[in-house]
This record gives sequence, C-alpha cells and structure tokens, in this order.
Amino acid sequence: MPRISEIATVCKSKNAGPFELTIDVVFGSRDLYDHVAATGILGPALIARLYGISENQVLFTPYPAGNAFKATIPRRIPSGDVGDTDIYGAQQHAPLLDVDIPLPADAIPPKV
Repeated sequence: MPRISEIATVCKSKNAGPFELTIDVVFGSRDLYDHVAATGILGPALIARLYGISENQVLFTPYPAGNAFKATIPRRIPSGDVGDTDIYGAQQHAPLLDVDIPLPADAIPPKV
C-alpha cells in the first residue's frame, strides 16, 4: 500500500497567518486524485487525528481542478511566539507523509 509521500507530487505546509497552518497535498493526475478521493482516507477526520484537534477545527477543501486537497488548521503556538519551533509552518506536513492510501496497482504512479 503506497504512502502519501510516495504518490503525492507535493505535500507541504505553510503559515496561513500567525494563528493557522495550511497543508496542501497535490497529485500528478486527475485519475490519481480521483482514486485517492474515492478512498475517503484523506479528509478532515484524518487531519484531526494526526494533529490532535477536533474535526470542527479543520477547514478541508478538495480542489479537483488542481488535483489537490487543502486543510487549514489552528497552530498550537502562534508563529514566532515563545516555544514556536517552526516559524514558517514549513515542516508541519510531516505527519501526513506516512499515511497509507489503499490504491489499485494500476493507479500507483511509477517511481521516477
């Protein structure tokens, strides 16, 4: 079963202002995006579980035109505040990288 890190073209996070993070997962084709969407795994429940927040704190947006999913969540510590270890929010996508996505073998893109 492939992980998001193996099938996504882009998986990144960044600040969405000082109090929120946005996480983007982009796939290389509409077909792959549709397969991932059909599993129902990549959604608000997964994001909430991975980041220890409630589902109602997750703004989850599928974006089929861009073969992408976007999630916006609150930062635990505001950007630049005491205790913040990632001022740009650029390393917060890491929990998603090892998420398994069950796909049929013909939907898995070849390794480059």
